Amino acid sequence: MLTKRHTALFGGALFLVAAVAASLLIVTGYAGHDALAFLSDPHMSMASAGLAVLRSERVGLVDQMRAIITTAEGEDRDLTAEEQAQFDDLKSQKEVLDKRIVRLEDLDATTAALNAVVPAHSRRGAIERPGGLEASREFESIGQFLHAVRFNPNDQRLNFVEGVGAQTGEEGLHAEMRMDNDRAGGFMVPQQFRDTIMSVSPQESLVRPRANVIPAGSPPDAGITFPVLDQSGAAPGNVFGGMTFAWLEEGGDKPETDAELGNVSLVPKEIAGHVTLTDKLLRNWQASASFIERLMRGGVNAAEDWAFLRGTGVAQPLGVLNAPATKYVNRLVANQIAYKDVVNMVAVLLMRGGSPVWSAPQSALTQLATLKDDNGNLIWAANARDGFAGTLLGYPLRWNNRAPGLGQRGDLLLADFSNYLIKDGSGPYVAASEHVKFLQNKTVIKIFWNVDGAPWMHAPFKEENGYEVSPFVALDVPA
Repeated sequence: MLTKRHTALFGGALFLVAAVAASLLIVTGYAGHDALAFLSDPHMSMASAGLAVLRSERVGLVDQMRAIITTAEGEDRDLTAEEQAQFDDLKSQKEVLDKRIVRLEDLDATTAALNAVVPAHSRRGAIERPGGLEASREFESIGQFLHAVRFNPNDQRLNFVEGVGAQTGEEGLHAEMRMDNDRAGGFMVPQQFRDTIMSVSPQESLVRPRANVIPAGSPPDAGITFPVLDQSGAAPGNVFGGMTFAWLEEGGDKPETDAELGNVSLVPKEIAGHVTLTDKLLRNWQASASFIERLMRGGVNAAEDWAFLRGTGVAQPLGVLNAPATKYVNRLVANQIAYKDVVNMVAVLLMRGGSPVWSAPQSALTQLATLKDDNGNLIWAANARDGFAGTLLGYPLRWNNRAPGLGQRGDLLLADFSNYLIKDGSGPYVAASEHVKFLQNKTVIKIFWNVDGAPWMHAPFKEENGYEVSPFVALDVPA
């Protein structure tokens, strides 16, 4: 039989269970009949299902785009017209999906906010609740980032640095402090956008996608020295940096051999550029994001490529055309590119693997397209449908209007850029100023970063048989 004490304990337990169940329904924002909605909200399920389908479609499109690029790069060529059209179509489809996904994600968040119920104060007594959502650390696009730099410099996301976190106070490390100058310099571009701005394809830039690129590291702007074999002197020892070899009889003494090493020192140097944008364009960051990204990416690529090709090495990278490692071949006729000139250049190219590529200004197209061999045969048999072959004596040709003009020293270049070193530094950073164009409602956006580059050798060298070669060969004026 149940005693009064047993009955009291049993009743207390039932009351406790009921109280816990009621509390759970209140915390989740559902009570009474609405508790069923907690498990089967039609809005939430619809948005989630739609997002899953769209995200799956986007993954498929990206896979197809990657396959096109992988095929072309594996064959060391540009995209064909058909491949380019297919790639552009896939990219357009992906951009449409991106917009739809953003809308559904916003709808999902809005629906969740509408369904939330804030309990009355009297119901919250003694119940510990978790804190709010974690502060956002990322921007949706480069446009939103620049909008914050210009109009909301106190945005918490500007003070979050990957690997450091959001810190405040005089001792804190802010995003705007990660540079070699003062705090007023600018804000570091978030890593998610830095990878996009600094990434280049072989079609957009000549040197960086083919060079040996050393990451920034820590500290990012510190200089770095690379050993190189000293290949000067008499062959064949110079080929191996001064090492000599000999065949020995059994029990014979081994000769002493020492490799002579030189070095190449790279210290990232600052480069800066600016562009003027209307305040209206910056405020409409959702529409202007892709435009601003293309603008910055194109400017960064052009500035770097120019320096890697034509830099003097004084407060800037040492460009290939000004480097002692480049071997120049005199052309036969002034302002002309002859078949014999091209052959003479290939004849002194260092042929040890790698991926050599030609660089020529567009003004040289007519002469190269009409090149004839000694028997009067056209080197390129172009037609109106397929155009030119895209290669010259077996090596890819890239039209490059950053090269010197036709007839100038270095207008035609054959180079294996795997023998060129690039050392990335800190950045890029951006800063915005409304003062320069204040009366015109325009903002000047400044972007700056640190980088250095130089060939991975000091001079052309002679092979074992005394024949001089170089990975960088350029066409000179007549002797």
